[in-house]
Amino acid sequence: MNKLSAGDLMTLEHYARERSAFRARVLRHKRDRQLAVGPNVTWSFEDRLTVQYQVQEMLRVERIFEPQGISDELAAYNPLIPDGSNWKVTLLIEFAQPAERARALARLKGIEARCWMQIAGHARVFAIADEDLVRENEEKTSAVHFLRFELTPPMVASARAAAALALGIDHEHYRHEVAAVPAALRASLVADLA
Repeated sequence: MNKLSAGDLMTLEHYARERSAFRARVLRHKRDRQLAVGPNVTWSFEDRLTVQYQVQEMLRVERIFEPQGISDELAAYNPLIPDGSNWKVTLLIEFAQPAERARALARLKGIEARCWMQIAGHARVFAIADEDLVRENEEKTSAVHFLRFELTPPMVASARAAAALALGIDHEHYRHEVAAVPAALRASLVADLA
């Protein structure tokens, strides 16, 4: 997939005019790219459009318009765009109550390395996690992780040929599986492999 460049972005003024419609479009798109994995974890599959939205929002919030600032944002977010042989996921660990969240994040250390995807007929692929920075310390894990699932050419071919797709988390304190990825998400993920 093509990485974003400054030329792909709207200026702050243009984005201010287009934000409402663009945001609605992105949120509709993201709905088909999110999946609950058990009661407390959501996987949000990233692509060029979701990343563009993140960059545009960061530029807007931080009022960044200088070329170097825009370049820095692109350098931070472009690694989240799949490159045709992988899927990229933002993993969100969600507990409503702060005390419960703190206990869970302590218990779930290492969860990011126990996330897997499987294309029917192939072995599970475990996530490569948090390549940008360490998101865990001695006491707890982070509530947000960035995952990459790297696929072999035969896996890509099988996915394109309509092989079933499953995913899950195999952590001692959080074991949940989605045996069949919903059709809309599956179609979107296969498009990432084009």
